[in-house]
Amino acid sequence: MGKQGRGELTDRIKTMSQGLLGYEMDQTELRLMPYIVYVMMNEQKIDPKKVNGAGRDILAKWRRAGHIEGGLSGLSITEEFWNILCEIVRLGYVDIDD
Repeated sequence: MGKQGRGELTDRIKTMSQGLLGYEMDQTELRLMPYIVYVMMNEQKIDPKKVNGAGRDILAKWRRAGHIEGGLSGLSITEEFWNILCEIVRLGYVDIDD
């Protein structure tokens, strides 16, 4: 087995999402997370040109779960979900498993 690629959905990320979110996330959700971290650390407004239909569906799922509010006019996020995003992004993009 080769080295984990950046942004690759691995078994440890699936397991982590199951424990933290209560479901096994997919590749699209993993790839949306760094953008949301970027948005929250910068202008806190989602650029609709940077989120496709699948991404909008994920954002709607997160809204229904109470993790986020708003979007185009200003995004807010719970502290718990922020911590979850950061941990999953770390596993997918920073702590690359060999």
